[in-house]
Amino acid sequence: MTDDKTQPQDDAAVAEELKGVPEDMLDKDTDTLALLRDQLDAARQEALYARAETQNVRRRLEKDIADTRAYAATGFARDILSVADNLARAIESIPGELREDDKLKGLISGIEATSREIDKIFGQHGIVRIAARGLPLDPNQHQAMLEVPSAEVEPGTVVQELQTGYMIKDRLLRPAMVAVAKKPD
Repeated sequence: MTDDKTQPQDDAAVAEELKGVPEDMLDKDTDTLALLRDQLDAARQEALYARAETQNVRRRLEKDIADTRAYAATGFARDILSVADNLARAIESIPGELREDDKLKGLISGIEATSREIDKIFGQHGIVRIAARGLPLDPNQHQAMLEVPSAEVEPGTVVQELQTGYMIKDRLLRPAMVAVAKKPD
């Protein structure tokens, strides 16, 4: 069943109904109608803003969740970097004659295998070494610890890597600590 009040009326019918109504009352109703339309427009605008804000919040939350997943290993990775550094130092410090000793070959190959396994796991989690030696100093990835006079390379070039730096995905995990060339005195 339909209600006549909800059915749209044509202009002629409305004009016929309004005959005999005092004009000051019509002006009052027109003002009220204009006010109601303004309030309706404002409410629609607020609803649009609220919907847009809700979408923005949802997008931010989705990004935060993705970042949390991608960088969840950051704290652990920082802690394990010292283990990787110590393994690399241990491998570098083994003299050549000990590498040939049959009694130590198993121990040395075990240390090297452990180092390779750490590198493999780092790679699986997006952790990569920062290239440093021979490159220009990049303050976003390198931390200059000292300057070394050098005539062979351009000033500002990394000539020595004191500690390996690492990135996790696109974020810096630890800067490479480096020595940088400077002009000789």
